[in-house]
Amino acid sequence: MADHEKLVNRARSIQGHMGAVVRMLDEDQYCIDIIKQTQAIQKALDKLNALILKNHLNECVTTAIRSNKAAERERVIGELMDVFETANKL
Repeated sequence: MADHEKLVNRARSIQGHMGAVVRMLDEDQYCIDIIKQTQAIQKALDKLNALILKNHLNECVTTAIRSNKAAERERVIGELMDVFETANKL
């Protein structure tokens, strides 16, 4: 569960940084400073997503691939494809 705790802590950190952005907007702070903060949040989200994906591949996908159930293998592969196709549309 150490990985789970890392993920939760990282998400809470991102949440705190997002709160800072709201305060910056409320205080009408300099636009570039706000953009720098949101860019840092985006990088942190990218890192969080990478860690979640790594965990998913190591746990869920590996289990499904080793399974004797073809439908389960196809399901997890389909999920991964959907995530990346959706990300490319954004």
